[in-house]
Amino acid sequence: MAFPSVSTPAGPVPASAPAWNRQRGSQMSAHRYRDVYSRVAVPLTDREWPTRRLTEAPLWVPVDLRDGNQALPEPMDPARKRRFFELMVAMGYKEIEVGYPSASQTDYDFVRQIAETDIAPDDVTIVVFTPARTDLIERTVESIRGITNDVVIHMYTATAPTWRDVVLGRDREELRSLILDGGRDLLAAAGDQAGVRFEFSPEVFNLTEPDYVLDLCDAMTSLWDATADRPVILNLPATVEIATPNVYADQIEYMHRNLARRDAVILSVHPHNDRGTGIACVELAVLAGAQRVEGCIFGNGERTGNVDLATLALNLFAQGIDPMVDFSDIDEVRRTVEACNGIAIPERHPYVGDLVHTAFSGTHQDAIKKGFAEHRERAAAEGRPEREIDWWVPYLPVDPADIGRTYDAVIRVNSQSGKGGIAYLLERDLGVELPRRLQIDFARHVQAHTDEHGAEVDAATLWAVFESAFGAPAERRFQLVECTATETGAGSRVTVDLRVDGVSHRSIADGAGPVEALAAALAEHDVKLDVLSLHQSAVGRGNDADALTLLEYRRDGEVRWSMGRHRSVLAATAAAVLHAADRDK
Repeated sequence: MAFPSVSTPAGPVPASAPAWNRQRGSQMSAHRYRDVYSRVAVPLTDREWPTRRLTEAPLWVPVDLRDGNQALPEPMDPARKRRFFELMVAMGYKEIEVGYPSASQTDYDFVRQIAETDIAPDDVTIVVFTPARTDLIERTVESIRGITNDVVIHMYTATAPTWRDVVLGRDREELRSLILDGGRDLLAAAGDQAGVRFEFSPEVFNLTEPDYVLDLCDAMTSLWDATADRPVILNLPATVEIATPNVYADQIEYMHRNLARRDAVILSVHPHNDRGTGIACVELAVLAGAQRVEGCIFGNGERTGNVDLATLALNLFAQGIDPMVDFSDIDEVRRTVEACNGIAIPERHPYVGDLVHTAFSGTHQDAIKKGFAEHRERAAAEGRPEREIDWWVPYLPVDPADIGRTYDAVIRVNSQSGKGGIAYLLERDLGVELPRRLQIDFARHVQAHTDEHGAEVDAATLWAVFESAFGAPAERRFQLVECTATETGAGSRVTVDLRVDGVSHRSIADGAGPVEALAAALAEHDVKLDVLSLHQSAVGRGNDADALTLLEYRRDGEVRWSMGRHRSVLAATAAAVLHAADRDK
């Protein structure tokens, strides 16, 4: 096959290359770029970080509500920001950057919501963000009035030469004066407020001259009179990742060893992921002396994202170190983050992706199965529960159960793969696309069917098993007579007419969608469904295809699935909800 836009490397084989390496020079213009050593001094030669070990979690500071939110095509509205904030509180984060109140009314209003409600527990520190500009500092300080929690006001200015010359148009001394003026304004506006501390970020730290950034940081801790009782946070961002992680570690260790008032400084890092090594940058930076890490829970952020706090925390967990935040129900965390960000998490994302505990290779499947068998036998021999003994099942860095996944998910997906590709047949022959988590659930039913009948399963048989597992049960209590949505002066109104055990009932829900209204109507009859996700597909192709709604819901603490099929999407969705109610009565 020809690839017209691809130019096969045709340059010479480098003279230094060994005989076994036949790679040739490409046509790409690598000469346009310079390595980090040509752009900034890397100060450390007698480094100590390579001999250190990670032994405890740093202070995690999620910035999803500020930095991550700025990277969204559709920024979060107040309801989504609150939902995300409450998730982070529930997970155990104790310092949360909540917004950039001088940059948008939404961020300002959310900070005011924290001030005027009790959504922030007393032990959670609130962080707000501002440039070093007088009017924006004043707006930021105004936003936190009345917050009884500890507050960190985070002031930043870009300091690297290109940013100074091209963006800000100031030399070193002019920029130093601007930063110190901002620090004085902040001190005058909030320095006397109890519970308020300050943070300074020399943005693009990793491309700033070491002597200059050290001078700036020392000047700020002196200006703000940093003490052990009221420490200053110095946050050193790899704003645009430009070097291998060891270089960032050298830069952090240089600051760690040379900062004045080091005992009065909380040394923080904020790597981005432009080179795909943000995780490694943080791990090495903590070895080099960093105590605090800013990032986003699953790595959202501009360009390739901020550093991924979930991966960092679970990397520690996999080494036997308490991450100090809770990922024991990682799927619930994922659902919330996806709902708030509007961004799906890839199937291969570390720890949380739907496929990270799935082996399609036969040799991997065999090793995992043998590992599970050994695990069970060892637990029995020691007389201890399987959840308490050491974990070393091949190919699974952590026990799926420790993050809310099941062993069945691993085994059933493997069995599904071995039986010839259930999802592939349904999509190829019927046009039905199943979410990955539903494929895992469905595989259990297919396995039971094949165990009973022992015959090859075709697409029609698969669909019959699917309808039996997730469609209408033989006995039904609930029938939908009518569901109508109207717009009133006060907003939307949904009327639901149900027949329950043959008796008609009507309920009205204001300000709700049809699914929410239907769930509320069922709750009046002691059926409580927590709808987690809706997936729309079709059965068949073309204009005569039926709508198919696949409903993921929680009931009595268990996550389950149901389906509804109809020519109308709304009717198919309503059927899925009613089938869930009838199936789990």
